Formats: sequence, C-alpha cells, structure tokens
Amino acid sequence: MNHIVTVQDAVTAFADFMEPTNAELDAIEQEMPVILADVELLDAHIVTLDRTPTELDNRRIRRARNRALAARVALVNRAASMSLPGGAA
Repeated sequence: MNHIVTVQDAVTAFADFMEPTNAELDAIEQEMPVILADVELLDAHIVTLDRTPTELDNRRIRRARNRALAARVALVNRAASMSLPGGAA
C-alpha cells in the first residue's frame, strides 16, 4: 500500500521546529501531577455518564476533585516560590 502525502508534509515531517524544546518538556514534566489528577477526575466523571451516581461514585469524584485542586495549588506555589527572589514568600 502506497501512502500519498502532500509535499508540505514530506518537507516538514522531520523539521527541528516540530519537536518540543527542552524548556517545553520541562514545563510538561512540572505540570504532570496536575495532568494526571485531571485525568483521574475525568475518569471518575466518565464512569457516571450512563448511570445515576452512587454514594461511592460521588465520593470518588469528590476525592479526585480535591486531588486535582491540591495538584494545582502545589504547582502554583512551586511557581511562586521559584519566581520570588531570596525564597521569600
């Protein structure tokens, strides 16, 4: 089977600017706890899409929401502490 690609795709498919930079990869790594917590929250919501949520479902959603918020707070606090000179809060 021969795949037909446009000339633009063939020219830019392996261009350097298509790859994330080290700074972008570091930012993704720092945000990974928030991303994973959001995925867990989405999973908890997806489970309840086709049924009435039980008390256990509600508890799971509440805990996942709290973890997501805690991960966001930790990320913001980490960013704030890195931006303040001298480590002052």
